[in-house]
Amino acid sequence: MARALGLPFDPIERAGESWEQRFGPAAAMRAATSVFRVQQILLARFDEVLRPHGLTFARYEVLVLLTFSRTGRLPLKVIGSRLMVHPTSVTNAIDRLVAAGFVDRRPNPADGRGVLAGITERGREVVEAATGDLTALGFGLGDLPEAELDTLFQVLRRVRLGAGDVAGVEAAPSAEG
Repeated sequence: MARALGLPFDPIERAGESWEQRFGPAAAMRAATSVFRVQQILLARFDEVLRPHGLTFARYEVLVLLTFSRTGRLPLKVIGSRLMVHPTSVTNAIDRLVAAGFVDRRPNPADGRGVLAGITERGREVVEAATGDLTALGFGLGDLPEAELDTLFQVLRRVRLGAGDVAGVEAAPSAEG
């Protein structure tokens, strides 16, 4: 798990107070810093749950994506695009999944230079077990009620859309805009 800080104060709130005294409004800084800290917490929680399955969260995401695909196989460049990661990261994850017996690799018949990654039966079994454990954990967000999870998704989605994550879709204006 992410190391609990155990501080007698909220360091992000304290930084926000200092920020306001020195630079001005701190709401955006506090929110962004909180997102980064929550990411650390979630990744630590995921790693703890996935480690017994021989997975990291990045490798788990690849297996889930392959599970969702119609044929259980996808080109490596499609995996990278859908997971929004660099091709080197995809290759590394696939190499490790192949070594674990969760994925196999074969030439892409539609692209002579491309490679298809396919989930194996063993990979399907591990993704089912790992998904059960992550679901039981509430994907690390078990501290929040369902309605707040939906709100959090919508708020973060606006940031993603504003950054162009989905072509042709713009973020809805905020309540203030």
